[in-house]
Amino acid sequence: MMLKKSVRNWLNTSMADPLVKTLANNSHLTATQLETLLIDVLATNLASKPLLYSEKAKLRLTKAEISRGSFNRTLRQAKQNIIKSIYTILLLGYFGIFDTPELSPYLEVANKLKSYTEAYKNLINNHEGSKEQIQVIQMLREELQTMFSQISKPWTSTKP
Repeated sequence: MMLKKSVRNWLNTSMADPLVKTLANNSHLTATQLETLLIDVLATNLASKPLLYSEKAKLRLTKAEISRGSFNRTLRQAKQNIIKSIYTILLLGYFGIFDTPELSPYLEVANKLKSYTEAYKNLINNHEGSKEQIQVIQMLREELQTMFSQISKPWTSTKP
C-alpha cells in the first residue's frame, strides 16, 4: 500500500510538471503510455521485490481498474514508440543532418535540459536548497519552457 501511494504521488507530481507536460505533448508517447512506462521503471526501482504486471497495472492513476493485458499492451506501445524515436535520431545522424543549422536549437535545448536535471538532482540530494539554488532552477525551467515553445514548431529548410 505504501508503494502504491509513493508511486502515485510521484506520478501526480511528475505529470503536473510544466516541463514534463511540454516534453510529453511533443513526444511520440501518449500520456497513458508515459504513465505506464514510468510505473514500469519506478515500481521496479522502488519495490523490494520484482512486481508482477498485474500489480503494476493497479498503480495506474486511472480510477477504473485495468487488466494486466491492457497494461502490457500500453507498455509495449510506449517502448515501440521510443525505439522508433531512437531510430529516427540514428537515421538523422547517419545522413549528417545533425550538423545542419536547423537542428542546432534541439542540441542546445538538450544541453540546457541536462544542466537543469543536474541542478535539480543536486537540490534534492542536499534536502534543503539554498535560495540561490532554487532561483537557478526556476531560471533554467523558464529558459527551457521558452526554448521548448520555440523548437516545438516544425522547421523548414531555408534552401529551395
